[in-house]
Amino acid sequence: MISMARKTVLREPDGFLKVYKHKPGAEKNRTHYCPGCGHGILHKLIAEALEDLDIVDDTIMMSPVGCSVFVYYYFDTGHFQVAHGRAPAVATAVSRANPDSVVISYQGDGDLAAIGGNNILQAANRGENIVVFFVNNAIYGMTGGQMAPTTLPGQKTTTTPYGRDPKTDGYPIKVSELISQLTAPVYVTRTSLHDAANTRKTRAAVRKALQNTRDKKGFSFVEVLCMCPTQWKTKPIDGPQWIIDNMLDVFPLGVYKDITEDAPLTVRPTPVHDSDSVKKALDYKESKAELTRLDVPELFRKTSLRVSGFGGQGIMSTGIALAHLGMEYGYNVSWLPSYGPEMRGGTANCSVKIQDGSIGASEATEPNIIIAMNQPSLEKFEKIMQTGGALLYNSTLIDIEPSRDDVKVYPVPITGMADELGDTRVQSMVSVGAFAAITGLFDPAEINRLMPGLFAGKPEKVIKMNEKAIMAGYNYVKEHFSS
Repeated sequence: MISMARKTVLREPDGFLKVYKHKPGAEKNRTHYCPGCGHGILHKLIAEALEDLDIVDDTIMMSPVGCSVFVYYYFDTGHFQVAHGRAPAVATAVSRANPDSVVISYQGDGDLAAIGGNNILQAANRGENIVVFFVNNAIYGMTGGQMAPTTLPGQKTTTTPYGRDPKTDGYPIKVSELISQLTAPVYVTRTSLHDAANTRKTRAAVRKALQNTRDKKGFSFVEVLCMCPTQWKTKPIDGPQWIIDNMLDVFPLGVYKDITEDAPLTVRPTPVHDSDSVKKALDYKESKAELTRLDVPELFRKTSLRVSGFGGQGIMSTGIALAHLGMEYGYNVSWLPSYGPEMRGGTANCSVKIQDGSIGASEATEPNIIIAMNQPSLEKFEKIMQTGGALLYNSTLIDIEPSRDDVKVYPVPITGMADELGDTRVQSMVSVGAFAAITGLFDPAEINRLMPGLFAGKPEKVIKMNEKAIMAGYNYVKEHFSS
């Protein structure tokens, strides 16, 4: 008889990286968390579940600000590093763009319940197919131990040295209770890591939440009471007892909502990308004009434009007109407005992109052409221009020289020319004509053919006035600036 001895193999779950290669410094086999912290326990529970459910390669994690900022050090998954509190918003985009992925938002109380409070409520209310692991240690752990939205009444922090007073500081926010009142979430629970029995319950909750997301059941939320002995000013070994003595009465454990069995599959409408479907949805009326593409300079074959000025200068009208013209010429276009606090006199700008092929981002963060209608716009946006780009500015109102010497400058008296035509409001069309002359994208004669569509329902005299404005802007550039 041959006796086979049992062999126990201890190893990291496949959900973890074997070596924390992204972690700086020499110690790449240990976490950055403080002794007694609960993050490491929760990490292990998640990593084990990812392996057991065979979803490691399908998982994408959100790492926000706080102690969980370095989640990407440890997990062998996809990752997004996101701004403070915005993990649910980014998770929404990632989940919808990758509907077969398991998307995790891993957040602390200072992140989720404070600056991210609206983000988590809206994601939950929409029933996004994500799982949120909410680490509640009743304090800002990483940034110095300030009062968090979950800090307990009477609890001393660096910003409540005499203890949290509900009369002045409000009461702790009970996030699980809030989330559970919404219609869309399918699973909401609060667990703890203070002893073995409750750690086992947390393990089960983690797995159920991940299964829900894998199976496209919808929004799952697991709140975990977690030790933070460093900021609680306790010994690491005393952290679990601190939870028992202080947190359990305020944050009762248990399942607050579970409709997993009855939840239908989360099926989102397929995004519309083809131009014909978009035009139909927008009830867009084409002019049926047969336009011939011009020989456009290399710089403007992917036009990225920023139009800026104060409210009332036709900033949005300029952008809309150019985007409309781009569509008529068969380009892909985008128009993104940005308003100031006032309709008249406030700051306003818009981004316009005109090009063949896909437009990845609608905001012109590095424009190759700028139309600046007032001095603040010139000073702000010339800084972000591409080298060699075109800077068209309203010399009627701007009496300073641009600071950039690596761009082509076109001072055009846009407002003055509109006044001479008899109506300041046509300055937007003066800008359109000047833009056409600089970029070579549009033929001014063809633009005028399209004017009835651009100004549908307007009197004939208004259309004629704007036709004159386009030609005035176009001719001024052609007469005063060499190509």
